[in-house]
Amino acid sequence: MTTSHPISSILYHKKATLWSVPPDTTVFDAIKLMAEKNIGALPVIQDGELHGVFTERDYTRKVALQGKTSKETRVREIMTGQVFIVTPADSVATCMKMMNDNRVRHLAVIEGGKIVGIVSIGDLVNWVISAQDATIEQMERYIAGGVAA
Repeated sequence: MTTSHPISSILYHKKATLWSVPPDTTVFDAIKLMAEKNIGALPVIQDGELHGVFTERDYTRKVALQGKTSKETRVREIMTGQVFIVTPADSVATCMKMMNDNRVRHLAVIEGGKIVGIVSIGDLVNWVISAQDATIEQMERYIAGGVAA
């Protein structure tokens, strides 16, 4: 099993659409979009520039627990401003280490100064599981004599 594959491999298998919101979006509208698209984070982008990432965690900790209202609070007020960035060439292992070291669940993938995707810890775990399954299947075929050495 290898985690040396580039993040571009994960992005290739994800849906091509990158959902995002501008900073003045209400938290309610952002949460609604996340629910509709079944995603846990949204890049916050204005004029093509990444300003932060809005996550479910931001909502629970900075709105729900602080008594704010999602229909009045703007994403810019509670988003995570420090975004950890990787490139499509960075490896799955590098990204896993970055997430672990910084205790984050999402990384922005930047290419040519533009955000091209978001990878989550779930994306990485699914990739590792798939890689393990493929390795096991290859080993089983090899042992059974189905693959040339």
